[in-house]
Amino acid sequence: MRACVFFFLAVIAAFAQSNSDAWRSQGVIDVDHSPHATLHTVPIHAVQMGDGFWSPRMRTNVERSIPTMLEELEQHGIVDNFLRLSGQKQADRRGPLYTDSDLYKWMEAAAFVLESGDRPDLRANIDRLTTIIAAAQEASGYLNTYYVEDRKDKRFTEMYRSHELYCLGHLLQAGIAYYRATGNRNLLDIGIRFANYMVENFGPTKRPALTGHPELEMALVELYRTTGDRRYLDFAGYLLSGVEKERLHLTDAQVNYMFSGIPFTSRKQFEGHAVRAMYASCGATDYYSETGDPAYLETLRKLWTDLVNRKMYITGGVGSRAAGESIGEPFELPNAQAYGESCAAIGNMMWNWRLLAVTGESRFADVIERALYNGINSGMSLSGTLDCYRNPLESTGEKIRNEWYDTTCCPPNLERILASLPGYFYSTGPKGVYVNFYNNSHLDWHLEDGTGVKLDQKTEFPWGNTVDIAVTPGKTAVFSIFVRIPEWARPAQVTVNGRPAPGTAEAGRYFEMRRTWQADDQITVRFDMTPRLMAANSLVRENTGRVAVMRGPLIYCLESPDQQAVSVSLFDMELTRPAEPFKQEFRRDLLDGVMVLQHTGRAAEKPLENEPLYQIAAKVSRSATKPIELTFIPYYAWANRGLTSMEVWVPLK
Repeated sequence: MRACVFFFLAVIAAFAQSNSDAWRSQGVIDVDHSPHATLHTVPIHAVQMGDGFWSPRMRTNVERSIPTMLEELEQHGIVDNFLRLSGQKQADRRGPLYTDSDLYKWMEAAAFVLESGDRPDLRANIDRLTTIIAAAQEASGYLNTYYVEDRKDKRFTEMYRSHELYCLGHLLQAGIAYYRATGNRNLLDIGIRFANYMVENFGPTKRPALTGHPELEMALVELYRTTGDRRYLDFAGYLLSGVEKERLHLTDAQVNYMFSGIPFTSRKQFEGHAVRAMYASCGATDYYSETGDPAYLETLRKLWTDLVNRKMYITGGVGSRAAGESIGEPFELPNAQAYGESCAAIGNMMWNWRLLAVTGESRFADVIERALYNGINSGMSLSGTLDCYRNPLESTGEKIRNEWYDTTCCPPNLERILASLPGYFYSTGPKGVYVNFYNNSHLDWHLEDGTGVKLDQKTEFPWGNTVDIAVTPGKTAVFSIFVRIPEWARPAQVTVNGRPAPGTAEAGRYFEMRRTWQADDQITVRFDMTPRLMAANSLVRENTGRVAVMRGPLIYCLESPDQQAVSVSLFDMELTRPAEPFKQEFRRDLLDGVMVLQHTGRAAEKPLENEPLYQIAAKVSRSATKPIELTFIPYYAWANRGLTSMEVWVPLK
């Protein structure tokens, strides 16, 4: 067995040696050679983010969030859990059984930062932690700080809950990210040893395996893309096939909650744990991009329709129930009780990123934008040191942000999204380059025929409505530039060198400009940023008679500190149906700079809570109201000024 391990490690090393520079060109996911991917990713280092909406968030992430999270992980014993296994520290194991993954996610976030530029402090910490992790790994390749000592005999006996493979998945993703940032394989090789342990000992004719919390599937596909070892792709397919329900004695309730344990292609709708469902869908999309199995694509499209038409919050959040952190029934989208875990919104973004790569359809980028600007961005405080686990759409003032959670999945997950953000802004395809999202940025990359191309975005998006893109090809050449016209912005105005660009942006498609491009060509895109009132499907009963305010990609909300001094609560107020446009004012002194929206409304003269709980309908008279001016702020910025009331869906008079 040991000889077999060494043989495969030698094969992997030889493959890596022959592709020694491949890591420099690999994106957040590497689909450059995926036969069923339409778009290909651009590496993080090829995009420099300029000042703009995302720059302060990314800077805070690097300077405050990532350093303080490592301090928290150290203080709460997560690193000690590894040190104790190698005898370097005498300490009890601390934290839930899945804490290894939290450290791995932190390392992945730090690695993504290094892809944008070297930071010796982060590199030194990753190397230090890698040494600690390597010392804790067993000779077999097995690595887990929970299933040791008196729990050792329980390894792989409770896979529906153990998170052993979930932790392995995050270890692999951290190792791959660090390899792509630096070319250093040390952390990656630790993950490969554990992955080899799995493929050699588990499978249809061996011991049964199950990802009780899907995650390993997408990590294995990425490992296949990185190493070329087909075994990892096949093992991902085995896990997605869900053939082990009987051998593992799983109940229907367990497999529905886990979103694993039955064939992925038999799924018809989303149910169960929201994050697990999103991660399973990520893995299935990755698997399809390599194999082209049509049953997977059919299932993925069916599930996407189920999510966006019946089960997704207007913020891009997923998961309506606190019980089981789960997805509810169709149109079960409560506001105050909304769970909307930050990790689930991140999973939604990750899944749609993969669907975008497979199909090239801009509607998937629209969902990414919705989740990123709202349900994900709300997860981290503006200070970068407090995080949300859940993201409700209404609050009476409970504490929603904390420095630490015993289940610490969301903070490092938020950190790795912000650190990897440059890698999402552009893609390439056989015909040219795609502009997926808008922020001051500089792309320095190449077309798929090798022709160099630079794009420079200048914009105040999402506050401003104009994006200017300067095009500088390496040589005068014919190719296409595709710009995404978001669904909320149609129609938009697109010009090239001051003249209207021919073409239209069909639903779900990018606006294509194919021409001979030369230096100093200029694209200008203008969006309609008029604030809009959004209504929910009438089957979302809680939002009957209510509207949400949306401006560009941002969902807005009412928060109590912004309203006029009124003797009633936020929930005694209503919006007057607009006869005049919303007033718009950019406030640099508020919440790190936001566009504030104002409109007339009315407030009850006496608190509504003083009225009878129940009374005869015929005797109910409308409470007296008085005019007020309502002030709306972006949803992502709420809960940054202490314990406040908030609501997204506002009664409409």
